[in-house]
Amino acid sequence: MAVEWTPHRFSGGALALDVTNTVVLRGDPERSFDRFDDPAEIARFADAATRHRAKELAGRALAAPRPAAISQSVLTVRETTDRLFRRRVSDGEMEAGDLPPFLTACASALRGSALRLPETSNPFQGSQAPIPFEAAVALSALSLLQSSRMDRIRICANCRWLFLDESRNRSRIWCDMAVCGNRRKAHRYYHRRKGEDDDV
Repeated sequence: MAVEWTPHRFSGGALALDVTNTVVLRGDPERSFDRFDDPAEIARFADAATRHRAKELAGRALAAPRPAAISQSVLTVRETTDRLFRRRVSDGEMEAGDLPPFLTACASALRGSALRLPETSNPFQGSQAPIPFEAAVALSALSLLQSSRMDRIRICANCRWLFLDESRNRSRIWCDMAVCGNRRKAHRYYHRRKGEDDDV
C-alpha cells in the first residue's frame, strides 16, 4: 500500500531526520515497520520532500529516478544517522565509534555526484538543478554535525522520532504538537478519567 507522505511525515525539521523517521516505532521489534521496504516509496518520498523541505533545499527538486538502485545507499545513511544522533540525544555525548560508519555512508552517497557546494551555511544554495536524493540526504545529515543544530536534536516523547527543536527556549518535547502532543494529552486524560471511574 502506498504511503501518504503528509506534512506530519516531515516533522523532523531536516531532510535527514525525516528520512530516519521512515522507520516507524523504532525500538519496538514486534510493531516496528519500514516505510522504505518498497523502494518505490523512496521516489514518492523525494517528490513530497521537494515540497515539504523546500526551504532547506533552497527550492531545488530532489531526483530519485531509479529508487531501487539507490535504496541501499539511502538506507545505510539513514541507519547510521539515526544511530549517531539518537545516542547523542540519549547519552548526552556522541559515541566516537558511530562516526566512521556515518561518514563512510555519507561519502558513499556523495561519490560520483557532480554537486558543487557554495560557500554558505546551506549546501543546497546555488544551482537550481535537481539534486540526487541520496546525495541530498547525505548533505543534510552532515549539516547536523554543526553544534548549533546538533544541540537542538530531540527524541519525540510520543513517537520516538528524531526532530530539530527550533523553539526559542528549546523546550519542545513533541515532533508535532498537533499530532503527538494531542495524542499524549488524550492518552493522559483517558487514564486519569479511567482512574476516577475505577475509584467510583
